[in-house]
Amino acid sequence: MTKAVLFDELGGPEVLRLEEVKLDEPAQGEVRIRVDAIGLNRAESNFRSGTYVYPPNLPGSGLGYEAAGVVEAVGDGVNGFAVGDAVSAVPTFLMTDYGTYGESVVLPAHALVHRPAGIDALTGAATWMAFTTAYGLLVEFGGIKPGDTVLINAASSSVGLAAIQVANHLGAVPIAVTRTHAKKQRLLDAGAAHVIPAEDVDLVAEVHAVTGGRGVQLAVDAVMGPAVTTLIQAVAPDGTLLFYGWLDPTPAPMPVAPDLRGRNIRTYAFTEVTVDDPARLHRAKHFVNAGLRAGTLRPVIDRVFDLTDVVAAHHYLESNNQFGKILLTVRR
Repeated sequence: MTKAVLFDELGGPEVLRLEEVKLDEPAQGEVRIRVDAIGLNRAESNFRSGTYVYPPNLPGSGLGYEAAGVVEAVGDGVNGFAVGDAVSAVPTFLMTDYGTYGESVVLPAHALVHRPAGIDALTGAATWMAFTTAYGLLVEFGGIKPGDTVLINAASSSVGLAAIQVANHLGAVPIAVTRTHAKKQRLLDAGAAHVIPAEDVDLVAEVHAVTGGRGVQLAVDAVMGPAVTTLIQAVAPDGTLLFYGWLDPTPAPMPVAPDLRGRNIRTYAFTEVTVDDPARLHRAKHFVNAGLRAGTLRPVIDRVFDLTDVVAAHHYLESNNQFGKILLTVRR
């Protein structure tokens, strides 16, 4: 037997429960890992509350996209993984099929990567959702080059902080956008070249001031809502605005702007790198692992909870007070 987090109904964090379940053996193409750390994501909060892009299988739904641990058992047809290997999970599956919130979990082999030497479980569990998202935004779809300017909205989120690091890794200039001055110094310390507190200053004027009046080559945004009309004005005439989330439920105005002047606007889904295109996923894995080995990419960890405190961890996740990644650890 092992323990896993399950829920039987949609709702707030209180619907989550830690329960003893049968310890499954991995089937064809699967691997079972002993979990040491679990990364929390807004996607799991939305999944639990019924606002995600697909619904859970109720009752008895699991959840979770990220984890790090050690291989316990290997199913038939799996190559490249052996018992005792230190691994991390990359979100390349549906939470209706697999989940990571547990002491031991079975995952598809294609969702695992070897952890580089010197990368602990906390780092391994905090890396892959944020940095693969940032990689897809800036590299695969943003086409960022050295010297380009990148505006990063909601910059204190785990993806925002990862995007700052990826931009610096590429030789680009990251401009972090946050609501107030409260997190300005922490964002500068995290590598932002400039920080704009959007509620306190004229965002477009500030962007034009630091880009010589041109605007940014790429803006990435997980918020949307009415602020879209401001963000698009901060983008250069030949630049791109990429949406990867919708944290503000207020409808965005349509059309976004009366005159786009060659600007590109499009949405980006995490699955476009992790599920839909094996070549992109292959590139993402190598890009992120290379950054981890070199030390140029390293997730910012805000707070660590015990697995038994999963309800409190989800409350904190929804508070929006975090700066970086929230993790669960498994005590034995």
